[in-house]
Amino acid sequence: MQATVEWQDNVNFIGTSPSGHEIILDAEKQKGASPMELVLLGLGGCASYDVVTILQKARQDVQGVRCELSAKRADTVPAVYTDIHLHFVVTGNAVKEKQVAKAVELSAEKYCSASRMLEQGGVNITHDFAVVAAE
Repeated sequence: MQATVEWQDNVNFIGTSPSGHEIILDAEKQKGASPMELVLLGLGGCASYDVVTILQKARQDVQGVRCELSAKRADTVPAVYTDIHLHFVVTGNAVKEKQVAKAVELSAEKYCSASRMLEQGGVNITHDFAVVAAE
């Protein structure tokens, strides 16, 4: 896998993913997300993918999944993430809480590469969820 990050101006960069997609990175957060914000979004995306696919395989009628992330960073440089909490809001028809709990647990403990990597780096990652009936 190979990716590139190319400086544009000031503290703005264009990142190109191994699949060829581009994203704007901006340390000042004016033209795009900061690199650390992208780490947080990557974790949310990785875990959300797992939760959606696990629930679909369990034949749950899922209409939506939102992952709300809250994080704390160290007060010293490097300002690494110390704690991240993922709150999943799963919307659907007759979605079973037991199935959502299992999906979140499997993502956290087995499938989410981003979560496992950050945990091995010392980040305390926690999860919870809510199930909402579709309207």
